[in-house]
Amino acid sequence: MVALSFDRGLRRFSPTPGRSAWYGTIVSCSVVLRYRDAAVDHESAPFMTIRDGSANQCKIAQWWRGNVSRTSKPPVKAVSDDEVRALLDRYRCPVPFHAVRTRFLGNIASPVVSASPLDALKGLWGGELPEFDSLDALNELLAALIMGLWNRLSRHQERSAPFRLLRVDISRTREGLAGISLIRREELDGFLHGLFGKEESVDLPERARRALTALSEMRALLEGVRVVAGDPTKPATFDDIAQALGNVRELTKISEREIHEAVLSCTRARRQTLRSMPTAKPALH
Repeated sequence: MVALSFDRGLRRFSPTPGRSAWYGTIVSCSVVLRYRDAAVDHESAPFMTIRDGSANQCKIAQWWRGNVSRTSKPPVKAVSDDEVRALLDRYRCPVPFHAVRTRFLGNIASPVVSASPLDALKGLWGGELPEFDSLDALNELLAALIMGLWNRLSRHQERSAPFRLLRVDISRTREGLAGISLIRREELDGFLHGLFGKEESVDLPERARRALTALSEMRALLEGVRVVAGDPTKPATFDDIAQALGNVRELTKISEREIHEAVLSCTRARRQTLRSMPTAKPALH
């Protein structure tokens, strides 16, 4: 069982030697691990996750592994998509990997300043993290999904790093057409879920609003293709399927462009907001 408490607001931290001013959300976490072969719970030391608000990247200070200074960085091994998929499967995550990617990206771009990467992570399991056998297992999940996948996706906040939806091998059949249409629709749903979080509405910049309008249209078209392709009573020749797959490829390109434009627009707006926030003064003891 993992108990998380959040410092929900973003803070602006003053410049220090070798570092410019930066913004972050401090997240404290106390962990209670329920071992399946133990009769009692084991309470571990806390760890702290810092979300760098300007770039929306995450750093984890692992206090149980020794002191971590402000400038030190815990070593993080590059994590592949296959390793992330394996962890999601191990903990029976109900959200498929392709939708996890877009959920995280939407949360990274979200103008909701209280949005937290750990909240986004818990949301994959309906609001609570899964049960872990050990502290290392928890650390493995955090390293893969937050330090790895989340931070990789954060680079798409730059125009030089356009986002791409997941590339998958599909058969040129009705089943293949229905499958890829479903994947693309779930990816768009994931992005909107991450962008809005628990909010009914968010204040978006104009370009992001136009992007979401376009993405809503793409979603409707993809869902229409999925429904028709999945209906065996609807006649379809090989040429019909090939043409429909070509249409899905075009919808994919448009969706990628609009997702990236939404991310860029929200990122610009968030950085402008952060620059106007007051600087947090260090507490004197």
